[in-house]
Amino acid sequence: MDKRIFRISLTAALAGFLFGFDTVVISGANQPIKELWHTNWFLGDSIFTFHGIFIMSMALWGTVLGSLFGGIPTDRLGRKKTLFWIGVLYFISAVGSAMAPEAYSFSFFRFIGGVGVGASSVAAPVYISEISTAATRGRLTAMYQFNIVFGILIAFISNYLIGVIFDENVAWRWMLGIEGLPALIYTLMVMKIPNSPRWLLLKNRADSVIIESITRLGIESERASIHLSEIKVAVFEAAEKHKENLFSGKYNKPLILAFLLAFFNQLSGINFVLYYAPEILERAGLASGESLFSSISIGVINLIFTFVGIALIDKLGRKQLMYIGSIGYIISLAMVGWCFYTSASSVLLLIFILVFIASHAVGQGAVIWVFISEIFPNKVRSYGQAWGTGTHWVFAALITLLTPTFLDSEIGIFKDNPWPIFIFFSVMMVLQLLWVIFMMPETKGISLEELGKLLSGGKKDTK
Repeated sequence: MDKRIFRISLTAALAGFLFGFDTVVISGANQPIKELWHTNWFLGDSIFTFHGIFIMSMALWGTVLGSLFGGIPTDRLGRKKTLFWIGVLYFISAVGSAMAPEAYSFSFFRFIGGVGVGASSVAAPVYISEISTAATRGRLTAMYQFNIVFGILIAFISNYLIGVIFDENVAWRWMLGIEGLPALIYTLMVMKIPNSPRWLLLKNRADSVIIESITRLGIESERASIHLSEIKVAVFEAAEKHKENLFSGKYNKPLILAFLLAFFNQLSGINFVLYYAPEILERAGLASGESLFSSISIGVINLIFTFVGIALIDKLGRKQLMYIGSIGYIISLAMVGWCFYTSASSVLLLIFILVFIASHAVGQGAVIWVFISEIFPNKVRSYGQAWGTGTHWVFAALITLLTPTFLDSEIGIFKDNPWPIFIFFSVMMVLQLLWVIFMMPETKGISLEELGKLLSGGKKDTK
């Protein structure tokens, strides 16, 4: 693997670090904000709480917006410029959330950060998939997921350390504000990466500009012209065969595949566990400090098994990892439900939560961003990525929005015992396993252009 392409891909994938950090950092602020601003009340006669809508899920609604419309700047401004502005959004969100004087301004700044998260889940995987080869695309694109889980781990550690160092009345502000530092560093770093040659070609830029971009990727100048000719043939051939827009009917198969993969990703309960990890562990019998510390183990296991998933994704393939992950999901979620139902020890429950996290990291976690970025043709890839990630974040937002209604220790439907929630997620993972067996194609080792033909051009798909 070329070291320069690796470094450039890693820089783009750092958007995932901020994604992961931003996703989980709110878990440490959940309880303090609830007590400070008294946000845990129902909105009228609805089943929604103010805390669920404005504190916990507001960032996710921003993510929905960013992911659904992230394909527009990714296509028009380019992958690189979009990644730059994503860094700016992260920085504004971190500083603004930390300094917010009340719940509404806090929600606004969390929403801004969510827009950055959603747009990054479109732009970064698209950029990395376009600068990599068919042989390395899985590992390089999966670095985005690695950075997500690395960000999750650092957020758990950061929350714990800040909770120990600072007074509880201000600790949550530091938890949120510290994200501004990596956001600023990332924004400066992304300015130095080249534009995607494929994007430049689609925008009819001069050959000299495209060749310069290719050489900045580490491809020797004498080889750059040959490489340009190769992607010209592939891109224009694909463009001739796919003139319709994303919803013309020709792309129904990749649209359905992206929707279902993203749907099942969230119906596994992964964001439910990550967002509410300390509260779930407290419900299992751990004290507040212990639950924050135990949350770090979730981040560690997530990181370790993401390494495993990245190492295997181009060897075993996307479908095989989904088999492994689905079976692990089913068993671990059922056992977490059993532990809650029987009031088993908190240690045993934590073990099965960690098995759940490992299953996610090897399966859905490693696969989702790679698979969605692969299955759409070049001409509509950024919009296809937006469709898949938009689906992912809509369901993430809905689950996070509804969680206080079911989980809260005072008003939740399952306030006495949340075991039915985990059994529901386990049943959904049985459905995911059936989908993997009968519908999911294998995309390992196939060029982006060839995948576009296989999934949108009427040829039989790969198994």
